Amino acid sequence: MKALEIFLERTLFATRWLLAPMFLGLSVALLALGVKFFQELLHIFMHIIEIPEASLVLSILSLIDMALVGSLIVMVMFSGYENFVSRLDIDSGSHNIDWLGKLDANTLKLKVAASIVAISSIHLLGKFMEASTIPNDKLLWYTIIHMAFVVSALLLGLLDKMVFQSHRSGH
Repeated sequence: MKALEIFLERTLFATRWLLAPMFLGLSVALLALGVKFFQELLHIFMHIIEIPEASLVLSILSLIDMALVGSLIVMVMFSGYENFVSRLDIDSGSHNIDWLGKLDANTLKLKVAASIVAISSIHLLGKFMEASTIPNDKLLWYTIIHMAFVVSALLLGLLDKMVFQSHRSGH
């Protein structure tokens, strides 16, 4: 019976490697996002003279949005791999990412929530810049959805502080 228990535990522990291809897939998604980023950037420069200022600002906000999503992908990819699969073996002489190895699953959730709020804020700002062409009820729904993200992030932060603060301070 003990041998069966050991086998099951080792098998369950080994299944964490099923996540590795998913994290690799995120790197492909990051590449796809990078292609779209540079496609948008090229479009901006090809039409820079005739683009109205408001449209230019919206295009730049779109670039910022893509950069934030890319950062979110990197954060989830690296910290998810480190938290759930295996430590990254990176040379001490290479460029190190300061936060690598310091994000636990709960902190990662908070960072993801904060990133979603930032992305939603940029999207909402873009919608407000187009407010004259968008019905008021849609603008209201965009705002309500954004506020739901804000409240969710705040509640996640509050829950984290209440539940995990003693763990982090060593008590």
